[in-house]
Amino acid sequence: MAEVQRTIRITTEQHIMKDVPPVENYPMRQWSVEISMLNEQGQEIPANIIDKVTYTLHPTFANPIRSLKQKPFRVEEQGWGEFDIPIAIHLVGLNGKQGERKFNHDLNFLQEKYIVDKPINIPTKNAQLNKLLAESGSLPSLTSDSNDNKRKNDNDLNTSKLKKLKNSNGSATKGNIDLEKLANGLTKLSEDDLIVIVQMVTDNKTSEMNIKNDFENGEFTMDLYTLPEPLLKALWDYVKKRTNEA
Repeated sequence: MAEVQRTIRITTEQHIMKDVPPVENYPMRQWSVEISMLNEQGQEIPANIIDKVTYTLHPTFANPIRSLKQKPFRVEEQGWGEFDIPIAIHLVGLNGKQGERKFNHDLNFLQEKYIVDKPINIPTKNAQLNKLLAESGSLPSLTSDSNDNKRKNDNDLNTSKLKKLKNSNGSATKGNIDLEKLANGLTKLSEDDLIVIVQMVTDNKTSEMNIKNDFENGEFTMDLYTLPEPLLKALWDYVKKRTNEA
């Protein structure tokens, strides 16, 4: 399965609360932990690929398990002790263990602010997640090997393009979908939108569908007439939103 790597950033900030009395000779502190990510240039950006972050605080805190869905997934508390915080991030579009990444974060008071970066591997199998991943960097599974290694036909592909759209029995429609209009609309899509189309088709693949995804050559071939009507309708709805097809 094709994967891409992204870096998750955990930022911790803390300071002594001067107006609050110490506990067992330890000063009380206000502390916070939040989650962001890095793009391909190493710049910090919102972690749009994350749907939810779950922090498991020390059991002495009220409601120690905190699940947050709003960026920057910031948990803020007061306390005097250092401890490890198990953190689980949940990726957009990937269910269960496949979409979960876990870290053990060291909450300490050595610095007022410190940053920990955690690289993670992410499968490129979900259309929604792929589109969010494209905001922070390239998707290697859908790109040419390198800028120096051009294809033999000198067509450097940035995404899997729809190379061939055909109708095996000569009919121009299936159900209520005009396949010629659909094929024409697909050719007008941007490369990012083509990634979504390819993922929509592969996510809904059945044995009756005649499709071929050739990552090595950056080609995606499908026989539109072999696609089920619900998938064709979903493709047509997507195309209409992004082109002038009607």
